[in-house]
Amino acid sequence: MKLPPRNSYDDLIRDFVWDIPAEFNMGRAISDDWAEREPERICLQHFSPDGHHLSMTYGELSGQSNRFANALRGLGVAQGHRVALLLPQSFETVVAHAAIYKLGAIALPLALLFGAEALEYRLAFAGASVVVTNDFGFSRLKDIRQRLPDLREIILTGAAASEGAHLFGDLVASQPAQFEVPRTGPDDPALMIFTSGTTGAPKGALHGHRVLAGHIPGIQFAHHFLPQPGDRMWTPSDWAWAGGLLNALMPCLMLGVPVVSSPAQKFDPDTAYRIMAEMKVRNAFIPPTALRLLKSVEAPLEKYDLQLRTIGSAGESLGRETYEWAKRVLGITVNEFYGQTECNFVISSAAELGVTRAGPIGRAVPGHRVAVINDEGHEVPAGAIGQIAVKRPDPVMFLGYWNDETATREKFIGDWMLTGDQGRMDRDGYIEFFGRNDDVITSSGYRIGPSEIEDCLSGHPAVRLSAVVGKPDAVRTEIVKAYVVLRDGYAPDEALETELRDWVKQRLSMHEYPREVAFVDELPMTTTGKIIRRLLRDQAAVEGQAAE
Repeated sequence: MKLPPRNSYDDLIRDFVWDIPAEFNMGRAISDDWAEREPERICLQHFSPDGHHLSMTYGELSGQSNRFANALRGLGVAQGHRVALLLPQSFETVVAHAAIYKLGAIALPLALLFGAEALEYRLAFAGASVVVTNDFGFSRLKDIRQRLPDLREIILTGAAASEGAHLFGDLVASQPAQFEVPRTGPDDPALMIFTSGTTGAPKGALHGHRVLAGHIPGIQFAHHFLPQPGDRMWTPSDWAWAGGLLNALMPCLMLGVPVVSSPAQKFDPDTAYRIMAEMKVRNAFIPPTALRLLKSVEAPLEKYDLQLRTIGSAGESLGRETYEWAKRVLGITVNEFYGQTECNFVISSAAELGVTRAGPIGRAVPGHRVAVINDEGHEVPAGAIGQIAVKRPDPVMFLGYWNDETATREKFIGDWMLTGDQGRMDRDGYIEFFGRNDDVITSSGYRIGPSEIEDCLSGHPAVRLSAVVGKPDAVRTEIVKAYVVLRDGYAPDEALETELRDWVKQRLSMHEYPREVAFVDELPMTTTGKIIRRLLRDQAAVEGQAAE
């Protein structure tokens, strides 16, 4: 499923028609289909800090994933079984994904950053029967394994054997390279990704094989008709997140674009620039938080030989400050896009087609119907604030929440899937993200979105990161409170607090400035890099009660 060649956004919207085959398998689409045509084509490259970068071809990916599919079948994995992947970016991760889909099982990607309690909850709730992990992940599983009755097998990607676990390499080497992929349709379950838990307990969003085909128009739209000669994708995002997996890895493999993987690490701006330079990355998916951290490196184009053609960003609002910085410093207009674990990549910018403005996310990706609606499910007038919603049917929309029919029903009003995000659409169809329903601050009668204030603060030379929430106030209902992480070389004091308040007053408005500023060492974040404002709201509420 690809975008038809057109010269304008209006032409694409007018002529786009979904054409997803009645038989479709994600595992075949990212490996076997290319291996049959161009087995020597490079599909994966791994960055190594010592300079010894590795590559994998589609022929190798096809053969190894067939072998691993045979091994999983030998361990009793069948269609519909859940296989968890607790792995970093690596070749083994991709091999395992392809094998699980070919088998007709359900992949359950999990982040290595999860603690034991978070892992136990997800593995138990999903009923995972197998976990594929590395030595670090195995150490996390040791204390909880006995409390997971469905978990039968653990497979290790390391070289050293451990009691109670199989070795990935031994399993692959012991199996034949031929595997007959069973018939799977677009709606057959293939992938379960847990929501990030920013607004409550994480839920397992179940997707069919069609979710991959559904992402192709979006990634082509945001990356200027990917693939182009020399294109190569990299993202610092964990492949366990919908962003890393579905905004970068899987669509690029399906389109024949090599994907660069890199070792798991806390995001470091200089390392990120080095990866993009050494690996000749042409296309990058970089979430807003990481882009803001990249701003800390002075004159990056003088230090690094970057060959970037496109940058996409999603996960939080990008904001005007970061948008303008990328244009000015990197010479690239960042194409922001939007979606959720349940329904991803439905709004996007496309600078090549003139769909780009500082502030709004963009317009609906061809093939998706997006609107801003009220509580009754009716579209609101242009410029009015409401909830961003996506109309079903839609190929990227989830099949439902795992074992939670009530939550699935509550996600919809009629045929509109509710995102829980506040936004507004202008007369040209540009959608501006305003904030999560729970994040919107009500102060003296004004409705204030935190993202714009956070973006404004990020433009101050002292601010590394910030998060804005509403703090209960007897007079104003709520006041704006900012939690700020400072850059190296800056010290928190009353003068800086006043300076930050004035900075927002002068650039936004008198009703949006933070009446309180708290300097902190770090902000609570999900493994996907989203700020958990819920925890900060709770903290602010406690502070408000103590002050009464």
